Parts: sequence; structure tokens; C-alpha cells
Amino acid sequence: MTAADKKYVLSFDSGTTSVRCILFDRSGTVRAMAQHEFTQIFPRAGWVEHDAEEIWRMQLLSAREAMENCGASASEIAAIGITNQRETTVVWDRQTGKPVYNAIVWQCRRCAEYCNSLKQAGLTDTVRNKTGLVPDAYFSGAKIRWILENVPGVRDRAERGELCFGTVDSWLIWKLTGGKVHVTDASNASRTMLFNIHTMKWDEELCSLLDIPMSILPEVKPSSCVYGETEPSLLGGAIPVAGAAGDQQSALFGQACFCAGDVKNTYGTGCFMLMNTGDAIADSDAGLVSTVAWQLSDKSVTYALEGSVFVAGAAVQWLRDEMGLIGSSAESETVASQVPDTDGCYFVPAFTGLGAPYWDQEARGVLCGMTRGTNRYHIVRAALESMAYQSCDVLRAMEKDSGITISGLRADGGASANDLLMQFQADIAALSVIRPASVETTALGAAFLAGLAVGFWKDTDAIRAVVSGAGATRFECKMEDSRRKELLDGWHDAVRRALS
Repeated sequence: MTAADKKYVLSFDSGTTSVRCILFDRSGTVRAMAQHEFTQIFPRAGWVEHDAEEIWRMQLLSAREAMENCGASASEIAAIGITNQRETTVVWDRQTGKPVYNAIVWQCRRCAEYCNSLKQAGLTDTVRNKTGLVPDAYFSGAKIRWILENVPGVRDRAERGELCFGTVDSWLIWKLTGGKVHVTDASNASRTMLFNIHTMKWDEELCSLLDIPMSILPEVKPSSCVYGETEPSLLGGAIPVAGAAGDQQSALFGQACFCAGDVKNTYGTGCFMLMNTGDAIADSDAGLVSTVAWQLSDKSVTYALEGSVFVAGAAVQWLRDEMGLIGSSAESETVASQVPDTDGCYFVPAFTGLGAPYWDQEARGVLCGMTRGTNRYHIVRAALESMAYQSCDVLRAMEKDSGITISGLRADGGASANDLLMQFQADIAALSVIRPASVETTALGAAFLAGLAVGFWKDTDAIRAVVSGAGATRFECKMEDSRRKELLDGWHDAVRRALS
């Protein structure tokens, strides 16, 4: 049976707080899904870790459950695609497959001081010119260095070639293939601060600068490519692992943003806005980063401009878990709808610093503008609105860098199901927000990449037809200009209070 005859593509969506597996059919319809949360580890203030072994166990369990839920066998699955939380860093033993330390999560700020030292040493341009990034604890390189420097014996083992580094995609591919394949895709490699996006190779100067032995780095492959096959015992048969992309690039692909100038924003734990810039690397003067969007062959590379908001949906989780203001994340829309506005209250959720366009690692959260009449409804609404405000800041920076006026924004991610948030985003940014019928675009992007590699979908035109065939919801701007200016002025005043 050829890939064209099979029923499904299986997508591994390995997020920051949970993992999911979704079976898509040829029409892009979700046929089965399973999801499991995993433990968030906070050893110190500003530090965030995950147990990489737990991620693998939950991911494998989700895959088996998803297949069982629709009675799918391995022989009916054309390929597996992987999309993952980016920058999160795993270092493991090449022989035993055991991690030498917990995964250090993209949100973790333990390397902020070191990255500031790189800036103070005048290395910002060196990093930016090679990688499109800025020196920041967000990216993987400094995290690798921290593990090598702080876990006893690990540097010596790395120097002897005994260890592997990978982002979560690499870790899952390694586990799926029984330790036979140590690879990453170009989109994930471009988030490490070690990868030259011009030469599309690991950069010797940057590895030397961060004192990271290149022997631990995975081989970089296209985003749509057969990397290997699963161990048959894992899922009942050998399945090609054929696609991988960082979650935000995967969402861009899943939204069929194939043309230069197309923009999407994912509303998840953080918010991540990407603009397709085609085969050109767009330099940023407004606090954005240039990144690889995807690579479909050894020579076909698409680039993107990206603005990252570190805390978005995570602020709603904080209201639920730490403050007890809501019982569930889904309840936030109902609670916020009890009031017409925040009554002048602003929430800047800079729990782990501020990302684009501010890049202030030392910024901290601020709740301001409260009066005696402020209640939980206002605070919950302010948390939701903070996602839209932060995204608006990124959007304006993107327009400045690209010279393109953005009139439409494609939205996805879990929080995009919130109508109140989507309408406020349209209002505060003065544009149309388009939400697809299915917000599972991140997982769908990974499925598309894997399916392309094995012929399940013929080409990107076939994918565009799948995406355009589904109904979408549009939110149009209804806010007066004077009101928008008043609200944005208040927001920017609140941000100034949060900055270090």
C-alpha cells in the first residue's frame, strides 16, 4: 500500500504544558485526538524545567490512545509529523538515551545574566548577523552551555562525544527511532543561536564563542523529509517519521501562509506572530528576529520575521492556578464578559521578562490602574486584553520592518477560540482577524510537512485547497480611533512601569 492509499497522517504536537497526538485525514479533518498534561518544574524564581522522559511517555501514550480512539493501525498511517515547543533544551547520553538533566524550557531565564554579558561584550551584531536572533536566554545555545557548565561531569562527557543535544523534536525522533536517528529540522535549528541561517549550517564561531562542542549537535535536515522509521514495537508497526517544525513555523505552514507578506499569530502559552518573507532574510530594526520558516528540500528555504510574546495564555493559567480567580481557562471569556471594559486596569504579564519588541529580560509583571471598584472581572479581562496589546506591539514592529501595512491577521492556538479576545484584537490593532474553522493549525502544519514528504499530499497547492475549503470566522474592527488611542496610551504607560 502506497502513502497515497493510506488514511491518515499522525501529528505529534509537543507543547509547553501538554502533549497531543492528532490523526488527520486527507481533507485535514481531525479524526482522533488524545492529550496529556505534564509536570511544570520551577526550581527557583524565573527557572522553568520539564522532565524529558515524562514528555516522551505522555507523547507515546497520546499516540497510542489517538490510534485506539479511531481504530487506526500503523499500516493505515502514511507518516508522522512532529511540531514542538522550540528552544527547550535536552541533553542526553548517546548510549543509554538518559537525559543528564531536566529539559530547560524556553521560558527559563537562568541564562539572562550570561546573555547580557554577550551584549555588553559587543557581540549582539555577531549573533544577529549570523542567526537573525538577539543574545537572549530564550534561545537554546545559552541553555546548552549552562548544562555543560553546571552539571558535574557533563562537559567532559560532551567533549568525548558521549552526549547528544536536541530540542524536543530531536528528542522525540531519537526515541521514536530507537536511538538510530539524531536530527533536527532547519526551523528548530534556527532557534538555537548556533545556526547560521545564511549558510544553513552550524556555525563554528558561535559554537566556540559559547564553548559548545559541535559533536553534540544533531544533523540538520529539511522540515519535510523522511528521517527514519518508528521502532515497530512502539505503535504496532514501522511508520515513517517524515516531518518536523517548531510550533510557530508549523502553524504558519498549517495556515497555508505560503506567500511573502502572509501573517499569522498563535495564541498559546505565549503569542507568536510570524510573517512569511519568502526566500529573503528580512533584517529587523524594531526588535523582531529573522528565522527559518521551513525548508522543503535541500535548496528550498523560506524565511520569516517573528515577534515573540513570552506570556499570553500562561497569564490565564496563572489566574486559575495561583490566584484562584477562575476555575478553568475556558471560563475566562465568561468572567471577562461580565464587564464592558477593564475600568482603566492594565495587566502586563512580564513574569519572565518581555519579548519583542522590548527584549527586556529583567522586566517583571505589573497590574496597575486599579481602584476600590476593581474586581476579578476587570482583572481577568485585563489578562485577556494583554494578549491583544502585546500582539499589537509586535504587529506594528512587523509593519515597520517590512514596509507592509497588515490588513489581515490569521489567528490560531487555543486562546483564539475566545471570541472576546479575537474581537478586542481586531479592535485594538484596527484590522481583520481570521480564525480558521479548526484552530489545530500547529499540528496540521506538521501533518502537512510529513504528508508532503511521502506523497500523501501532492504539493502546496493541494494543501492550500485543503485549508481554503474549511469555513473561517472573521472579526472586523468596530472601535473608534480615539478610543483605540486612549487604550494604547494606557497600555504603553503600563509597559513602561514593567520595564527594568
